[in-house]
Amino acid sequence: MRRVILAIVATAAALVLLLTFKTHSQSAAPGASPASALGSPAPGGAGSGTAAGAGGAGAGTPASGGKTLTGKAWPTVYGPVQVRITVAGGRITAASAVRYPVGTPLDAQINAFAIPQLNKEAVAAGSAKIDTVSGATYTSGGYIGSLQSALDQAGIS
Repeated sequence: MRRVILAIVATAAALVLLLTFKTHSQSAAPGASPASALGSPAPGGAGSGTAAGAGGAGAGTPASGGKTLTGKAWPTVYGPVQVRITVAGGRITAASAVRYPVGTPLDAQINAFAIPQLNKEAVAAGSAKIDTVSGATYTSGGYIGSLQSALDQAGIS
């Protein structure tokens, strides 16, 4: 009888410790919000919000002489992802996510890590044939879909 009680108490204690375990989170700077790590203002709204990327203003011709195109908002389980690219000379010169899920702290944390990587990969690859970011599979899929939409508008395959 004592062994049974001891086993139950030990199991309960282990379960409590497991459920209260906190993982380490990475932040751009102590006290900084995940959105500030992306170089964008903190987005408003609940659920899946919008966040302006480093790519800036609306569609048109930026000062660099390239053409700016925004892909279709690509739906994901956690909210839409939308990409804006700048194309000059038939090549991607800049890419930024202008819309992505930010409804929860976990969304913000994942996307603060994933979006800058996806932006760099899109420019480096010059196409939508980029790797997904581990831990951000849905965001990566939405990013690639919207990126391909923008590339289709630009006439780049």
